[in-house]
Amino acid sequence: MATDHRVEAADVPDVSKPSATRGPAASLLRGLWKIVVFLVVLGGLLWGGFVAFPDLLSFRESEDSRGDLTYEVHRTGLQVTVVAEGNVESGSNVEVKCRVAGGSTILWIVEDGKEVEEEEEIVRLDTSAIEDKLNSQRIVYEKALASHIQAEQDLEAAKIGVQEYEEGTFVEQLKQMEADIQIAMENLRSAESQLQYSRRMVRKGFASSLQREADEFAVERGKLDLDVATTRKNVLVEFTKRKMLKDLEAKSAAAAANLRAQGAGLKLEKDRLDRLQAQLKNCRIVAPKKGMVVYANNRGGSRFGSSQTADIEEGSMVRESQALVQLPDLTRMQVKVTIHESHVDKIEEGMPARVVIQDQEYDGDVKSVAKQPERTSWFSANVKEYATVVSIHGAPRGLRPGMTAAVTIFVDRSDDALTVPVSAVVEKSRGKFFCWVKTPGGPERRLLKLGLTNDKLIEVIDGVKDGDEVLRNPRAVVDDARDEAAFEEQTDPSARFETAARPDSASRRSPTDGGKSRGDAEAGDSSARAAGPQSEGSPGEGRGGPPRSGEGRRGSSRSGSGRGGFSNMMQFDKDGDGKLKRDELPERMGGFFDRLDANGDGSVDKSEIDAIRKRYSSGGGRGGSERPDSPDRRPGSPGGTP
Repeated sequence: MATDHRVEAADVPDVSKPSATRGPAASLLRGLWKIVVFLVVLGGLLWGGFVAFPDLLSFRESEDSRGDLTYEVHRTGLQVTVVAEGNVESGSNVEVKCRVAGGSTILWIVEDGKEVEEEEEIVRLDTSAIEDKLNSQRIVYEKALASHIQAEQDLEAAKIGVQEYEEGTFVEQLKQMEADIQIAMENLRSAESQLQYSRRMVRKGFASSLQREADEFAVERGKLDLDVATTRKNVLVEFTKRKMLKDLEAKSAAAAANLRAQGAGLKLEKDRLDRLQAQLKNCRIVAPKKGMVVYANNRGGSRFGSSQTADIEEGSMVRESQALVQLPDLTRMQVKVTIHESHVDKIEEGMPARVVIQDQEYDGDVKSVAKQPERTSWFSANVKEYATVVSIHGAPRGLRPGMTAAVTIFVDRSDDALTVPVSAVVEKSRGKFFCWVKTPGGPERRLLKLGLTNDKLIEVIDGVKDGDEVLRNPRAVVDDARDEAAFEEQTDPSARFETAARPDSASRRSPTDGGKSRGDAEAGDSSARAAGPQSEGSPGEGRGGPPRSGEGRRGSSRSGSGRGGFSNMMQFDKDGDGKLKRDELPERMGGFFDRLDANGDGSVDKSEIDAIRKRYSSGGGRGGSERPDSPDRRPGSPGGTP
């Protein structure tokens, strides 16, 4: 009975446990519930953190509901830097170049980074083309050598010909002529003796008259033979000798010239042969000293641009005088970086710098700044960057050429600068810069006179004071900041020229000049005072960003009413007669002279200046064709000076 009871109990299902069909659905529901609870808890934590730490992102919300972000103006140290990345290289490299004319192909090259000994083979170039040229050149050289030998023999023969004629042939001919003369003289005497005998015989009757006539003819013939022999001798001595000598000397001179030509040709062919033999030797390149081999590849090329030279590797073509490998001096290292054209005017030789390589910091300074921009690819043709070399102080260990380095160049510094964020500054009205100060009556626009900038903060020379709260996002919350027409106010036209005419006595101390004065605010170094371009994505990017390069000091703290602006124009009265002439004003104010000269007498007095000041301060010129900024307009623009 007990056994049967256990069997029946085992067959009864347990309703307290989930069935096989209900298990997966219940597990899925429990998993979804846990995810929902986790997301709710996480959202609560994030919201609590946002409420508990409103200043986490270095700004605070305004008390009103417009979403204003404010910044309290205060004095702080402002360091102006230029940051760039580059590659480490040696300041003293022994370059091994291809010395094969026309270039060649690399057949074998030692491994990059290998330590080699002096005179150890490091590169082997293709020699097939040079060997073919060398064999052809040997044939040409042998032919030139044969021609040169023949020319030497011709010259020797020509010299012997001159000596032969002068000392042999001519003497022989001269003696023959003298013999002929002697024979002719003897024949003449014989004929004359015979004639005398014939004449005596004719008188005695022993000879006929015909015999006498024959003897007389023989005498005449003897005289003629003597004259001919004498003439032949004179011709030989006076003419034939000189002619033959000239001819033979000319042949000798021609042979000498031909010898010189053949000698020059032989030398040329010999030099070519020597060069080919030297180039054949240059195909085997050895290390000039002990060191580490570094391939001379271009590591600073554009990301999307193609390199102008092939990479150094086996099988690649290399041109003549192209650097193949370098043996760097690892005790003298430097970094080559490229500086954007908007910053390059700020960089000067000798400026201090900080170099970071693999979390190691090194001191350095600017060694050189290129005068011409680096070559760019078609993808970045409009981007101009200038190569700048920063030397690393000391003898750093562990650095190798090609390492990536981050370089910070310290351009300028102000230890007590009144600063505002870059995003708080809005540029309007041809180089004028404004910010909006929070007041009980609402945001108040202020005209700023700017100084240094480091792309995050801008130094304010005039326009705000310590403790003012400026809007960090004026374009987002102030309609005036977005409205272009609001800035076409009738500002005193001469105010734009005040800064150029009146030196600013403010000075700065640079970490590179030992506290020397930076000069006046407007005419000083634009590279130190002009606000640099923003980094990508900075809050002040766009038209509300920092001042453009070269315009960081333009503007004034004066409002558009023109108080005192026109009065300061009398400072250009050089002769002190109380009237301004066109030639007394600065060149850029010449276009405005005709508008000041109301009566057209060629000069402007105080009454005319007061009249136009009242006109603009009362708003009479608003919206008209004689806006105060029209003298600065470019030729050809509407309302501009033609």
